[in-house]
Amino acid sequence: MRPDSPSPVIPFLIACAGIATYSAMDVLMKGLSIDIGAYNAVLWRTGAGTLLSGLLYFASRPKWPGRATLRIHAWRSLFVAGMALCFFWALARLPIAEAIALAFVAPLMALYMAAIFLGEKIGPRSIAASLLGLVGVIVIVAGKLGGDYSDEALWAVGAVFLSAIFYAYNLILARRQAKMAEPMEIAFFQNFFVTAILALGAPWFLAVPAAEQAPNIVGAAILATTSLLLLSW
Repeated sequence: MRPDSPSPVIPFLIACAGIATYSAMDVLMKGLSIDIGAYNAVLWRTGAGTLLSGLLYFASRPKWPGRATLRIHAWRSLFVAGMALCFFWALARLPIAEAIALAFVAPLMALYMAAIFLGEKIGPRSIAASLLGLVGVIVIVAGKLGGDYSDEALWAVGAVFLSAIFYAYNLILARRQAKMAEPMEIAFFQNFFVTAILALGAPWFLAVPAAEQAPNIVGAAILATTSLLLLSW
């Protein structure tokens, strides 16, 4: 690293904070997914996130993004919607630590996707770390396949892996998106587009949650938006 290059320590710590915040959100979303289903948990969370991030975004009197930027906002949101539905459906059927551990395959895939789509170089340490992570995922999956588990739990493992594929590509899009837009813009449009995409299923799947679920929905929206802001930065 050149002497005048910015230190990677601060971005690394911010990224860790973003992941920690997202993991805290997972706890709330697990309860919501069990109580009202993954679809409604994600829809109501992103709806609340749209209102919260929208207030902050429009208060800054932003310049409206161009067509290319809006396109990548919408395209990434499509994968985020699929990722969220798969993961939180699985989270309602698996122990939270196990589901998150299985989802670690996503950054492993993203590592190699970044080399393919973004031209980033992969160092030997990154390769070694990815292989160790893959071994851990294989151990978890082997335990599932070899133990006495229900078919639904095995479907949940498959849903986590599908979510991980969406998430890995989402990370590639996030890298491109972060070069085109500010974090607050990304937070608002992602919440907005995911809500709009999921709302297409509202005539068949929408359910109004009980009033006592409101704090968990708002809390999950705040944590998810905070994580999105930190990781976009």
